[in-house]
Amino acid sequence: MWRREAGTAVRRVVRVPERAVASGHTGSPFAILAGSQIPSVPTEWVPHAHDLHELVWVRGGTLTSRVEDRVLTVSEGHGLWMPAGVVHGGRTTAGVEFHSAFFAPDRTPVAFGSPTAITMTPVLESLLTHLARTDLDAGARARAEAVVFDVLRPSERQFALRLPGDPRIDPIAETLLDDPADPRSLDGWARTLGISDRTIARAFRRTTGLSFAQWRQMLRAHHALTLLSEGLDVRDVSDSLGYAQPSTFIAAFRRVMGTTPGAFFGETGGAVGAVGAGRAGGAPDGVRNPASGVQNS
Repeated sequence: MWRREAGTAVRRVVRVPERAVASGHTGSPFAILAGSQIPSVPTEWVPHAHDLHELVWVRGGTLTSRVEDRVLTVSEGHGLWMPAGVVHGGRTTAGVEFHSAFFAPDRTPVAFGSPTAITMTPVLESLLTHLARTDLDAGARARAEAVVFDVLRPSERQFALRLPGDPRIDPIAETLLDDPADPRSLDGWARTLGISDRTIARAFRRTTGLSFAQWRQMLRAHHALTLLSEGLDVRDVSDSLGYAQPSTFIAAFRRVMGTTPGAFFGETGGAVGAVGAGRAGGAPDGVRNPASGVQNS
């Protein structure tokens, strides 16, 4: 995925709530089990799968996940649904509020057949926070779970970046994932790799459905979500991604996301301001990089 931060803790799996393990899912009164944590260091989960469906979301940052040939990035206001049995890895930065909810497949009436971005409305997030309690009786839990299934909806924006998976151009993808600001043009990469620029252009179009320029623009927009969620202002993000000036970055972000960075994070409850706005204030305890002034439900 992206360049790994220094001091990253690598874990084998996201912890499944003990109640789900103990019940073995058979005859369990629980359809949804939720919990949260705030990793004190950058955290990466190696590829793994669960017997349960999983919904993850974050506050104060972004979550990046890798599923086969796709990199998925979700920011505050969105979650990521991972169907049972799908092998995936993930990464968050330090101090992010990391939330997860596990859904028993045989008791979940909604179906998303592949990893899907979910709109984390205040109602949905509040319900899942409510279901994280351990003192709910069966009736209260069943009522809350029924409403969750009513309000669980996919996001209008699916934040998936398809990787080429072609050995001729994979070095380009690997370099840009590590350094999105790499300025080499199609001609420059052709000289570096010793192949023609037409070969590179055709390979990108065939494997990703995008031109090289479009794919790099989308990759930079994905990385911008992480940087903006961490509190960097537009000018700093523009510089770190290799744009000559902030207006160029804003225009490129709009082409990919359909809106400007400020408007996007306004829609999702974020606090990204104009150039020079600086970091957002009012962080909840233990959260390093608030993207919203909204406290936990």
